[in-house]
Amino acid sequence: MVFEPPTRLVRALGETAPDGDGWLEKLPEAAQQAVALRELTVERVQVPGGRSSLVVLVRRADGTPAVLKLAPGRARPEAERAALAHWGGRGAVQLLEPFATEGVLLLERLHPDVSVRSLPEAKALLEAAGTLRRLWVEPPADFPFETVAERTGRQAEAMRASARRDPEVAQLVDLALGARTELLAAPPDHRLLHGTFRQSKVLSGERMPWLAVGPDPVVGESAFDLARLVRDRVEDLIAQPSGAATTRRRVKRLAESLDVDQERLRGWTLFRAVESGVRAGRVGRPRDAELLLEFASWL
Repeated sequence: MVFEPPTRLVRALGETAPDGDGWLEKLPEAAQQAVALRELTVERVQVPGGRSSLVVLVRRADGTPAVLKLAPGRARPEAERAALAHWGGRGAVQLLEPFATEGVLLLERLHPDVSVRSLPEAKALLEAAGTLRRLWVEPPADFPFETVAERTGRQAEAMRASARRDPEVAQLVDLALGARTELLAAPPDHRLLHGTFRQSKVLSGERMPWLAVGPDPVVGESAFDLARLVRDRVEDLIAQPSGAATTRRRVKRLAESLDVDQERLRGWTLFRAVESGVRAGRVGRPRDAELLLEFASWL
């Protein structure tokens, strides 16, 4: 089988590494080797797939359905492996092999086309939040993960550079960076977090109704993780005449349901929306940038 990377993956990797890093060119051969090593039968490449990895639906030698995932180093697949091993299937997809092959993960097969986004909005938020709660555990000793302070520190530098080039975003960037400084001064908890949690990262499964996939794990406070969920379906929020009020109610409802401080959730939601909006503008996605920055202005 020819392992052709989906267009979405090629486009996304082009945004993060415009000059390329050779990973895509080597991907077909790497996928063939990973399949042969594990004696897998390939069903199909998942399309449109993710923005940071090739996902292949396979069967193991005993006929068990599974997922083979290949990701470049900049997507931090080894951190994902460590987080999935630590969760051990509790709230997240299960890792199926104990040994490590660089950039390759063999995972439990979920229903790749059925996420909580298929549910009505209120029900989707409820199910997603319940899944996220199960992931917030003590990190392992000597954890191999970034901290929230480290990750947002890198992001803050890029935000400042963008603000210098585009004065129109400078005010929101200043607000977001100010919020980050205050939030990092006294974080209330220290948990292993999914890192990139949203409704599309929660898939239907057989072992449990809903399980999280695709973490970019980080260690820090719970509000940071929940912040990304606040802006889910942002295009629908922007289209509503009452979008700003709906957003504020969502912050309050999610904070209360997961015992997270409402102001801390609002602050991290602001930071993460501005960071994503500025980054979208930087890589040539002006419509996404506009939506995210308008959303951020409501906070």
